[in-house]
Amino acid sequence: MKIGLVYTSTTPELIQDVEREVKTAIGGSLQPGETLELFSLQDPSILQQVRDAGYVTTAPAARLVANYMKAAEEGCDAILNICSSVGEVADASQDLAKYLGVPIVRIDEEMCREAVRRGTRIGVMATLKTTLEPTKNTVRRVAREMNRKITVTDILVDGAFGLDQKQFKERLQKAAEEIIDQVDVIVLAQGSMAYAEKDLTERFHKPVLGSPRFGAAALRAALVSKGLLKA
Repeated sequence: MKIGLVYTSTTPELIQDVEREVKTAIGGSLQPGETLELFSLQDPSILQQVRDAGYVTTAPAARLVANYMKAAEEGCDAILNICSSVGEVADASQDLAKYLGVPIVRIDEEMCREAVRRGTRIGVMATLKTTLEPTKNTVRRVAREMNRKITVTDILVDGAFGLDQKQFKERLQKAAEEIIDQVDVIVLAQGSMAYAEKDLTERFHKPVLGSPRFGAAALRAALVSKGLLKA
């Protein structure tokens, strides 16, 4: 089985978390003799252009779709879109994915659903401004689909992107303190934030959700629906 991992930015923590969660979710369900291959596509210029413009413009969206097509051409059975800033490009590509028979799964959608299951006051935390609105839009969309009334509180942890692990966690904790009394659950809008999930949950005694484990679970569900894995 071959899985396409499409990144628009990487950190060692993000790659480690994503690959671990995908291997855990899928590896144990493979048929005897079947192996799992992870096919990684990385184009940091996509996220950089989105950040420069403040939203997803034509050129980076087109390059992202080209990466989906490359993964399909290379024989991937499913694709995991790992950047939440461009998650709506994955949404827009769903008809094409169905035609190709290669599911394109967003890393963050099932996380947003779980947040709505956990409470009505949803906090969205990001270190990049371009990730806030797409994630908030996803939370609101899945809440409509689930017939839940929610409120969304966001916080931008400006300047945290690129810090070392210790400094990064400290910045997230300070940011969480500002909104923790206003929310029932916090979603970490970027997969690269997920390694702070456990520390934040233990510090504030409220659910804090990172996307890689939820994205891996959604990827597995897509492979089950495709008939490649047993439920």
